[in-house]
Amino acid sequence: MRSLGAVAFPVELGSDFRKIWPASIISNLGDGAMAAAGPLLVASITTEPAAVGAAAFIQQLPWLLFALFSGVLVDRLDRRLMIVAADTFRAIVLVALGAAVLLGTSPLWAIYLTLFLLGTAETLADNASGALLVSAVPKEQLGRANSRLFASATIQQLGGPPLGALLFAAGAGIPLVFDAVTFAAAAALIARVAVRPPLPDRSTRAALWHEVHEGVRWLWGHSGVRTLALSILVMNITFCAAFATWVLFARERLGLTETQFGLLIAVGAVGGVLGMPMYHFLEPRVGPVTLLRAGLVIETTVHLVLALTRNPWVAGATMGVFGVHAVVWGIVSTTTRQLVTPDALMGRVNSVYLLASVGGAAIGSALGGVLAQRFGLAAPFAIAFVAMVLMTAVAWRPLRNIAVRRVSAAD
Repeated sequence: MRSLGAVAFPVELGSDFRKIWPASIISNLGDGAMAAAGPLLVASITTEPAAVGAAAFIQQLPWLLFALFSGVLVDRLDRRLMIVAADTFRAIVLVALGAAVLLGTSPLWAIYLTLFLLGTAETLADNASGALLVSAVPKEQLGRANSRLFASATIQQLGGPPLGALLFAAGAGIPLVFDAVTFAAAAALIARVAVRPPLPDRSTRAALWHEVHEGVRWLWGHSGVRTLALSILVMNITFCAAFATWVLFARERLGLTETQFGLLIAVGAVGGVLGMPMYHFLEPRVGPVTLLRAGLVIETTVHLVLALTRNPWVAGATMGVFGVHAVVWGIVSTTTRQLVTPDALMGRVNSVYLLASVGGAAIGSALGGVLAQRFGLAAPFAIAFVAMVLMTAVAWRPLRNIAVRRVSAAD
């Protein structure tokens, strides 16, 4: 019988994965704490739905501005050092804001500025992390590695939000400092990664915009990856429009306290924990296309239920189902892209996909606050439901074009 360590870190995944995965777990715990503490901090200053929704938009705005250029840098520079630098920068920024909040000198504009800086660093760190994983793990093991990373990301929802709410109750600046510590720890782990992907020859570099265009052209020319990118764009616009004012929805429609709000966020992670074994069980049996189509149906249904309910138990159960879908969809779509994308284009192609993903989230966050303020807190969910019905109909047939080389999901 294998030990717990051997099950969690199979030798086939390589020694570097023993640093990459713990770094992901640690940073996700800090981000999870901020998922609850951040909206609570903004809501403690203003209760305007548009202002609360603007906070999420501002953190995602850098993806609209810099994502494509970040992809070029990931393909040009040392991906490991980029992650270390970005995480260190985020730790410094969070410590500064945390100190200001603890001292009672944190106006709303300072919070917005901090969120913008964090989002800018995130465009580099997230893109480089995906590219680094492809270099550190054998191609045939990417499904297993991604399933573990997505499972650990559920910590961001499961353990982080209740902790963030408790830390916020103890002191509004404490969760910020805690998140800074987790980024510093993650940077220390990634600094120990041994893999050094070969850097491109400087003499062969093209102009910046030409390299950006090369990544966009490759993605658009690959029908499977193009379908995934368009799907995630629409999915994130609708989802983030609906959830931009989630903290107010939970407080006013569901009648939850601050601590209960943290628990509601965590409920989705309970489903996320089940996402990894569900992926391992279902992917070899039904294939990626069926899993992605089922995900469209599930996400559509989630919006309908939340648009209609005022019952926190129903809302919690719905988010649990959504958690399973989110993890399975993430593993399938990520592994698909990594398997078919040339390594030399990994950063740029990933940046286009992330632009669609997080850029869609930014657009949705901006729309959500305005829609909620004008039509009520349930309106964004109802609108998202209608949009997802249309998107599912449009994407259903093109998803057949996704061709994925089979990767064993067995452990």
